[in-house]
Amino acid sequence: MLNIYLIRHGETAWNADNNRYCGRTDIPLTEKGLKQAETLRQQLLSIKLDGVFSSPLQRAYMTAQIATGATVIKDERLIEADFGGWEKKTKEEFMAENARLWHNWMSDPANNRAGGTGETGTEIVQRVDAFFQSLQQQYTTGNFLVAAHNGVNRLYLAHKLGMPLRNYRMFFMENSAASMFTLEPDGGFMLRYLNSKF
Repeated sequence: MLNIYLIRHGETAWNADNNRYCGRTDIPLTEKGLKQAETLRQQLLSIKLDGVFSSPLQRAYMTAQIATGATVIKDERLIEADFGGWEKKTKEEFMAENARLWHNWMSDPANNRAGGTGETGTEIVQRVDAFFQSLQQQYTTGNFLVAAHNGVNRLYLAHKLGMPLRNYRMFFMENSAASMFTLEPDGGFMLRYLNSKF
């Protein structure tokens, strides 16, 4: 059984700016984000990690480095969603430009492209799921920290919980908070904690 500690990165300036969509834009952590990652480090001290993986974007990578003090392996499959035309904009801004794109995404993200030209929810889930499947092929047991992003994390969890992907926004992942789930060799999945303090 694999124990996965799934992390959302610490705060960025765009998170603080009315949740401006970062997507693939590679922006750093704020001072608050750095402190959040250090707080997470204190919370994880009692957990012996067998591996640490992150999105290649610096906000996730730095969170993982600070939170664990370990070698962090970057994996492209953990990168945030490609939000297409929503990138660098707040919801209010892109809704004013084309509200239909958002309504299409919210009604069926599995088959609609984020921001009109970005990824579909299905594409996102497939690449994140491929990462975890490859992890299971390498390891049969152990504790692993995975640092990624709000969008990809929620879509993946919705998928594993058997929820329609349109429900992925029914739960929220806090900056630098850890959620924990287990992966069984037979394909079993159990979400044990969401936004937890260990």
